[in-house]
Parts: sequence; C-alpha cells; structure tokens
Amino acid sequence: MTDTPAPPVPPPAHRDTAADTTARSTAPPPADAANTSWRRVLWAAMLGNAVEWYDNALYGILAVVMSRTFFPEGDGTAALISTYLGLILSYAIRPVGGTLMGRVADLKGHKFVLTVTISLMSVGTVAIGVLPGYSAIGIAAPVLLALCRLVQGLGASAEYTVASNFLLEHGPRNRRNYLSGWSVGSTSLGPLIASVLAYALIVTLPGESFNSWGWRVLFLLAAPLSLVTLYIRRRTTEAPEYRRVLEEARAEGTEQAPFTEAVRGHWRDMLRAIGLGAGQRVGSFMIQSYFVTALVHNGFGEDRALLAAILTYVVGAPAAVWGGRVADRYGGRRLLVWGYGVFVLFTVPTFVAIESGSFALAFVAVVVFTVLNNIVGAPLTTAYVMSFPPHVRGTAAALNYNVGTTLLGGTAPLLATWLVSLTGTEVSFGWYMALICLVSALVAAFALPKAIDEARESPAPSPGPEPAPEEK
Repeated sequence: MTDTPAPPVPPPAHRDTAADTTARSTAPPPADAANTSWRRVLWAAMLGNAVEWYDNALYGILAVVMSRTFFPEGDGTAALISTYLGLILSYAIRPVGGTLMGRVADLKGHKFVLTVTISLMSVGTVAIGVLPGYSAIGIAAPVLLALCRLVQGLGASAEYTVASNFLLEHGPRNRRNYLSGWSVGSTSLGPLIASVLAYALIVTLPGESFNSWGWRVLFLLAAPLSLVTLYIRRRTTEAPEYRRVLEEARAEGTEQAPFTEAVRGHWRDMLRAIGLGAGQRVGSFMIQSYFVTALVHNGFGEDRALLAAILTYVVGAPAAVWGGRVADRYGGRRLLVWGYGVFVLFTVPTFVAIESGSFALAFVAVVVFTVLNNIVGAPLTTAYVMSFPPHVRGTAAALNYNVGTTLLGGTAPLLATWLVSLTGTEVSFGWYMALICLVSALVAAFALPKAIDEARESPAPSPGPEPAPEEK
C-alpha cells in the first residue's frame, strides 16, 4: 500500500459487484489500524478467557465451602462429590452449547458470539453469589446452583475456541503458536485473580464470616471484569479473511450447514484433536479444580494450599507463552511429543509428593506439573482451531474442544475423589493420568493434524515494527 493516490482510471464497462466487495474485504488495512485491531482482539480474547476460568477456579477453590452451603449436612464426601457434579454439569452442556454457538459463529461472525458468551458467563457466575443456601430453601438450593452452572457452561461452551479463532485470524501466520500461548496463558489470569482474592479474604475474615458470606463476594466480583471485556469486544471487527467467507456465502445464497459438514467431513480431525488434548485437559482441571482440595485433605491447610495454587497460576502464563515461541521455532509436533513424554513420567511422582507430608515437596511437584501442562497448551490450541477450514471452524473447533473437555477434563476431579475414596491413595489417579498423557503423546507422534506445523513452514512476514496481518 502507499499513501500516494493513484492516477484516475476510466471505469470499466462492466463492474463485478460481488468481486469488488470481496476485494475490499480482503485488502489489508493501514499498518496503524491493523496493529490497533490486533492488540484489541488480543485483549478481548484474554479477558474473556479470564472470566471463564475465574468462575471455574472459584468453584474448585471453594468446593468444600460450597458443599457445606448448598447440600445437607452429614456425609462430607458425598456433599463434595455432589459439588463436583455441578462442575461436570456445566461441562455436560458444553458440547451442545458449543455446537450451537459455533454454528452461530460460522453464520453470523465471531464478534456477535463473543458478546453473547461473555454475557451468559457473567450472569451464571454472579447469580451463584446471591443464591440462598440449603438451610434457607432446602432442595431448591442445589437445583438452582445446577441451573447457574448450566448458564455459565452455555456461555463458556464456545468462548475459548471462538476467541482463539478470532485472535489467530487477526494475527500473523508464522506466530500462531505464540498467539495461542497468550490465549492459554490468559486462562491462568482468572484463576490467579480468584486465588489471590480468596486467600486475602480467608486470612482477613473470621472463618465463620467467610463461610457465611465472604465467599459470595468472590463470585460477585466477576461483574466488573465482564463489563470491561464486553466493552472491548464491542469495539473489535471481524478479520478480513472471515468477512470474505461470510460475504461470499451471502452473495451466492449458499445454504450453510457447518455442523453437518464438520461431522461428516472432518470427524477424523476432531477425534485426533480430542486425543491430542486429552492429557492437557485432565491436567488443567487438576490444577484449577482439585489440587487445592487434595492439599487440604492431606493436612496442609487451606492457606498454604491456596499459596501453592497462586504460584501455579503465576508460572502458568509465562510457560504457555514460552511454549508457543518454541513451537513456532521448532514445530508443534516436536514440542508435544517431548512435553507429553516428560508428563507421562512426572504424573505419578506428583501425587506421591502430595501424600508425602512435606509441603515443600508437594509445592514443587504441583508447580512443575503446571509448567509442563502449560508448555504444551499453545500448539494444542492451534490444533483445536486451525485443523479446519474457515467456514466450519467455529463449529468443529467448539465441538472437539468441548467433547474432550467434558468427557476427560470435567470428570477428572470427580474421578480423582472417587479413586482416592476407593484406594485410599492419591497415586491411583496419577496412574490414570499417566495413561491419558501417553495416548496424547502417541497422537502427537503419529496422527498430528497437519495444520499444527503450517505456521513454522510459512514464509516470514516482511520486516517491520509490528507483524503485518495475514493476506489471503
């Protein structure tokens, strides 16, 4: 592009309106506008991820307190398992919600869907903060809690994949894993905020006050974070490539059926993506929804358990960004094979350390576990999204991500609790997770979607102070 206007050219005798519209939609914007748009989309994606995982982390951190609040007194293990069922419930709705939201994204655009998702997530999260307990309304309390989790799960069902898709389509191709690293890293932002605030209230409020009303403040604080995210998202625009796909479909009057095409034409890629992300999905839920409970049950206390959780979120974000840089330089396949290989060897020792009685040993093990889990997150996110063509990407990515997350990640805390009650040791779940990570390592080695290494093989963009947007 140049700032000097071209000399006037006589208009052609015939003008192809549809082609002109497409050309205009794919023309690169001025550098300043492109850089501003890229940064704004990055913040929009990161803050949305923070809102989603803020709620998930709170639910896991406060599982013990919430089990006492929303379920009848008596069997503490049964109440805790019932509380974790609420976590699973919010993920059970995700494949359905993700399919619906992903289809809407493929038909109406990412910006519209991302406005809907942040609104639903914030309503579901804030509502838990004002929900009466079992002592006040009886059985209606756990029923309403389940309803709040369903609303939150519906909003979160397409949040991560659509936001990541939005970001990757705006950013440069040769840095896609790096951008995915920021997206993964931002999932630690919400839990970090939740953990710090929870720790501050636990150490400053009397135990009775925290258990009766203090924990509710944490859910209510999701509202301002959601409003900021909503404001930023309303000021973003669709990527030129995606606008072109939507405009072409509308101009041609094509009947779009992204779900049908995704399932019929891309089911193998979706299965590979689910297997590829299995180990990391289980690991994420152990970090964000179970490790605090495990540390408390092994006698380390809620305050020290929360300190360990806070550090995992501090180290998680830079580990994810670094993993993205490595994947862009050396290839996503190599990083995933090596990362999962180390993960296979480290899972059982992690749970041995938690039971060791040494807080220092358990602390180090949980932190190293978190670093490994986040390093492989960037190329996984790229695979979730970029394995599919643009016109079905929203549906296919949301479907494979949510099915894997629900079946493997969402059930992990409940399965861990059940295995511990059955065997009397945390190590039993460590063996289960080692097997899951081995499956993911094998998929990475022998069945990795080709799109994962496309970025590394693409030519670098022209030099400049900021990467230029991708042209297609």
